[in-house]
Amino acid sequence: MYDTKTYFYGTGRRKSSVARVRVYPGSGNITINDRDIDDYFGLETLKLIVRQPLALTGNTDKFDIVCRVAGGGVTGQAGAIRHGLARALLQVNSEELRPILKKAGLLTRDPRMKERKKYGLKAARRAPQFSKR
Repeated sequence: MYDTKTYFYGTGRRKSSVARVRVYPGSGNITINDRDIDDYFGLETLKLIVRQPLALTGNTDKFDIVCRVAGGGVTGQAGAIRHGLARALLQVNSEELRPILKKAGLLTRDPRMKERKKYGLKAARRAPQFSKR
């Protein structure tokens, strides 16, 4: 359906998730891994996270979004799609949308990652239970 149409592209990352986002002129459909957003994300908060760049810029019904996302969990994937969508919207109209997206912090890649497990511990910071005797 979207094979030959022109589109704007953005890559988003969050935790260990990577999203490849394409923005087509359209009517507001959001497709993630060939599934509708309502089928892909069960929680309403995750759908809000994905739609946040569109809502801030007032482009909710102007574009169709097609995403490929891999890795991580559902929250990381939603954050990755949001990051990629914000980057793709910059290609649509950079001079108008950049200040809005930058002020909301949507163009910054979230650097927080899972902390590595250390030796002698059960997890990153969780120590074995202390026993006096």
